[in-house]
Amino acid sequence: MVEKIIILENMSLVDFLGPDNQNIRQLAAAFPGSKIISRGNEIKIQGQTEVIARINDLLSSLIEHYHQYGQITDKTVNQYLSATSEEAEGRVLAASPDVILFGAKGGVIKAKTPNQQKLVDTVMSHDLTFTLGPAGTGKTYISVALAVRALKNKEVKKIIISRPVVEAGESLGFLPGDMKEKVDPYLRPIYDALEDMIPAEKLKFYQENKIIEIAPLAYMRGRTLNNAFVLLDEAQNTTPSQIKMFLTRMGPTAKVMVNGDRSQIDLPTRQKSGLMQAMDILKNVQGIGYVEMTSEDVVRHRLVKEIVEAYDKFDTEEMTQQAQQSGQRRDERHERRLLELQQQSASSGLPVNQEQPL
Repeated sequence: MVEKIIILENMSLVDFLGPDNQNIRQLAAAFPGSKIISRGNEIKIQGQTEVIARINDLLSSLIEHYHQYGQITDKTVNQYLSATSEEAEGRVLAASPDVILFGAKGGVIKAKTPNQQKLVDTVMSHDLTFTLGPAGTGKTYISVALAVRALKNKEVKKIIISRPVVEAGESLGFLPGDMKEKVDPYLRPIYDALEDMIPAEKLKFYQENKIIEIAPLAYMRGRTLNNAFVLLDEAQNTTPSQIKMFLTRMGPTAKVMVNGDRSQIDLPTRQKSGLMQAMDILKNVQGIGYVEMTSEDVVRHRLVKEIVEAYDKFDTEEMTQQAQQSGQRRDERHERRLLELQQQSASSGLPVNQEQPL
């Protein structure tokens, strides 16, 4: 027997569970081979794996219904129990215009800053969107939420999420494990976001059936990505040839997002970022959306915002200092060359034109 616990958040337990927990008792009666126990804001499910997955889906649908309508009745529970799994999964539930999705535990996922909302709006109105911004601005999380919503609303048939694998300090060959174990840490933030948004059993089903694919960028070569929501994350670490390869995979019914952070380029020295080059090349192409996030959009710990701003200030001061040093070195070279010419002139008896370029 397997056990799963669901935490009810941001809701009135009386309105969701019903008087004397009647809604949960009604749900439990429909699955006599399992146990559904409600204690406080926790619902514990015990039973066979496939039964737990079905109950979990029903509870997720009921949580979404609650956030839309504010209450669950015995008729609501009966309606969801009588619906087929496909019908329940295909329901389009939009509690309010700013809600993107309801998480696996019922939490509301929505834009928290004006630029995050701009990202949501831009993705809805463009088939290809480039997003730039520092760490902590929610680029990855919002993008994954939009992909999951598109899948749940049957706007696409699959989700494909990719990141370039860039070695930082250690060669992959020296890391322990097979190739999947070597590469998975690079993709961990994607898994974390998906686990927040999709129940574990459903996520496993999606991955096993290739409805959700998470893979390094190199695996995209040669494919046509159609009828899919496609996300390329950490794109600042692509080479020009890699991002060109990725963008030319785009099928006629695909929705594509490309995210990056210009301050975290891990490519070898003198290697140009494919993302920066692509945005420059494509700036005049109609139909492409662009969103720029700043430290004001950081939604992690308050210190993250201050860290980002401190680094931005440091980078600006360093570039100014380098420019001044470069100008000073040019002046010194000019003076040395002028002195050499004066010395040559003195020995030859010819005048030196100080206005002439040296």
